[in-house]
Amino acid sequence: MATPEFIHTLRACAGHQLLWLPGVSAIVFDDEGRVLLGRRSDTRRWSVIGGIPDPGEQPAACAVREVYEETAVRCVVERVVLVQALDPVTYDNGDVCQFMDITFRCRAVGGEARVNDDESLEVGWFEVDALPELNEFGLFRIKQALSDAPTWFDSGDPGSMDPASTTSG
Repeated sequence: MATPEFIHTLRACAGHQLLWLPGVSAIVFDDEGRVLLGRRSDTRRWSVIGGIPDPGEQPAACAVREVYEETAVRCVVERVVLVQALDPVTYDNGDVCQFMDITFRCRAVGGEARVNDDESLEVGWFEVDALPELNEFGLFRIKQALSDAPTWFDSGDPGSMDPASTTSG
């Protein structure tokens, strides 16, 4: 995955220490109800589309930009599906990041799905009952985007339920 230039600048000062960063995920549906996925070049696994907003960029605008940059599909954001602080991730080079993910439900409005940058090996539309192997991160976000439930978030209440088993926090 391409690292934004502003993160390279931060890393020059911060080294490998934990960076708390915004992130967005876009769950894009077409008129047939299929979901858009990309097979990532770094992990070689299928995933929902996402990325890191540039400084000052609105999260919804970032979702639209990332979808186009990675897949050549034009989309519009319909609603916020989920807001979640993720666990820290340590990358192969030793960098540590923790993301606050905002997931948006989006609707495709143009373009033909194709690999549009070096972050993806493949992109494609999938029936929601015939998805390729996805991790829990992607599956939960697709499930939430398909529901009419309110935006999911973890309330911080120690008694709150696991996100995999609830529709709102």
